[in-house]
Amino acid sequence: MRQRNRGRVARAAVAAMCAAALPGQAYAAGEPAAYTFDPGARKIDGAEASTDASALTPGSVYRSSIKPGQKLYYRLNLDAKTNGYVSAVAVPRGDGQVAYGDGITVSVRDSTDLQCSSEDARFESAEFPRPIAAYAYRTVQKDSSTCQEAGTYNVLIERESKETSASDEWDLELRYESEPQLKSAGSMPTEAPENWPSASPTPPTTAPKKRSGGTSYYDATGLDTGEWKQEGGIKPGQTLFYRVPVDWGQQVFATASLSNSNASDEYIGSVLALSLDNPAHGHVDSATPLSYSGKPTSVSLDPLPPVAYENRYDSNSSVSAMRFAGWYYLSVTLSPAMAKAYGKGGIPLTLTVKVEGEAGQSPYAGDAGAFSVTQDDRDDARDGKSAQQAVKSGRMAMVGVAGIGTGSVLVLGLGVWTLLARRRAVTAPVAPAVPADAGQPYGSPPRTW
Repeated sequence: MRQRNRGRVARAAVAAMCAAALPGQAYAAGEPAAYTFDPGARKIDGAEASTDASALTPGSVYRSSIKPGQKLYYRLNLDAKTNGYVSAVAVPRGDGQVAYGDGITVSVRDSTDLQCSSEDARFESAEFPRPIAAYAYRTVQKDSSTCQEAGTYNVLIERESKETSASDEWDLELRYESEPQLKSAGSMPTEAPENWPSASPTPPTTAPKKRSGGTSYYDATGLDTGEWKQEGGIKPGQTLFYRVPVDWGQQVFATASLSNSNASDEYIGSVLALSLDNPAHGHVDSATPLSYSGKPTSVSLDPLPPVAYENRYDSNSSVSAMRFAGWYYLSVTLSPAMAKAYGKGGIPLTLTVKVEGEAGQSPYAGDAGAFSVTQDDRDDARDGKSAQQAVKSGRMAMVGVAGIGTGSVLVLGLGVWTLLARRRAVTAPVAPAVPADAGQPYGSPPRTW
């Protein structure tokens, strides 16, 4: 098994074995909006006082919760050279009502409460419950004097909800990732690229292939370039997750299409939400929510720049988020309001994905972990594997190899033992004949050599 993300792979291996028994779903079984939390996530409580905050560990996943209007603190212990990223996925429980502007803000702050960075995740015109994600970070920059010291930093997560919205707690899935060190920091550009290809790619001409989306980042289904048809369609209230490997220098394009329906021709606005998040689960971009009236329709993400380290210096958050290679996550949600006019069955959904450009070299020294694309990743995308399926198949392959190896050793050992036994039989000295009465009492066993 490859070296990348050893801790995460080990955790995923355990999770894959117990996922059936402990799915970690946020809602009751059978509800289409269920979100499968990472079974390896550790339970942690946010603190309302920063001095009581619990520390997060790099490479770890946590599960928490937040109430309307609540402000919760978590702690980071950072050195003076590592870039740290903390993401929060907010998952409303059940079908609780949400309103325009409801959401969370994630920020990283130093010990004086000076903000290093922040990002919002909010419900806008698509006012229906679904998982939403945001991240914040502390990055070390040569010419910056803000948030550069080693020491204790705080992660602050704030929730805003209207009075008309459901007052239930929202579940939180938190991730903390450290960015690998650069091969040569002094040689990297310090300004965002000004020009990059922005033309939409030519759509594929091959027939769409069937593929079922996952329920969360944890079990997101792998996709590569092509047209993919969701098996059974997408149901009202359901969120589907997919993941696409995008390497350095590559661009990702995505379009979501709904087929026609014979059930009705009623117009419903903002029914389909399409979103893209980066390998640190930071939000990249969302398409304008799609409206529907029973006719075929589609919506696409705006063109995004090729993945480049220097994108982080762009003031546009969508460009800035395309700052590292790895798995990019697509999520698609269909409004529960569709059920009334079009029924609770699935509406045929197709995703068109295109990854363009030659893969470039990583700027990082050594294993880049989550911020890289390997050949195994490309194979998993081609085969439609989620992370847990990839770990499981890798583990089974190792068990098979280990089994073959053990069997070979046993057979080889048995052969050597047999050969040695035969050689002993041939080369062992032969005892000379000794009369039965030569110095032995009558009836004693013969002497042996």
